[in-house]
Amino acid sequence: MPHITSGVIMQLALLLSALPAQYLISKWTSGTETQRHIATQRILDTWDSIRKSYLNTAAWVGWLNTWIPKLPSFGEEEEQYQTLEALAIELMMHDNEHGYFAVSKEVRSPRPAYVLHRVGQVVMETQNQMVGVIMGWDAGLRAPPEWIKRKKYSDSELERAKDTPHYRIMFSGPDSSSILIGYIPQYNVKLFQDFQPDIPTLEHYFSHFDGERFVMEEWLQEIYPHD
Repeated sequence: MPHITSGVIMQLALLLSALPAQYLISKWTSGTETQRHIATQRILDTWDSIRKSYLNTAAWVGWLNTWIPKLPSFGEEEEQYQTLEALAIELMMHDNEHGYFAVSKEVRSPRPAYVLHRVGQVVMETQNQMVGVIMGWDAGLRAPPEWIKRKKYSDSELERAKDTPHYRIMFSGPDSSSILIGYIPQYNVKLFQDFQPDIPTLEHYFSHFDGERFVMEEWLQEIYPHD
């Protein structure tokens, strides 16, 4: 893997976040009060996450090696391209204009009965045994082609994934002050009860933990009225 310095990572992060930031700023200046609140919060959360985690060289490179599926490497240029693409996809996890990764502000109503878990519930991602909190969900797979390609689904696996609810889940990152965002299919998620994880920025989305789940703030409850 080519040597990646913290300076290079900062430049990549700033360049790749420019368009999402411009989009969010445009949203902040229009729409309802709730939409402006969401847009503003996402700008702050995205920068906070990048500053605390992805500008940390060791944490960022380690996360790339363990969390994002890889394509075969065909030399240094190919590997650099994959690193750029991986970072672009990760930034898209925070916000994007296509509504990928359960960031759409569309109200989830009615709520399909086959969506088994709810926003605010503490869950475990069963493949990596990571515990996190559900931040949102899609009734089916809603992700960019680049991300789907990296997952290396077989035809049958892809068909299954397309019709499976997917959850946007926040986890603690490589260090105590950082976060990771996952987009996990329902068959790899199970409830993890009687535990309150300590994850940075949760207070922006939830008012408190009631002993079983995190209680959504009013603006998030408006998007998921039946959760």
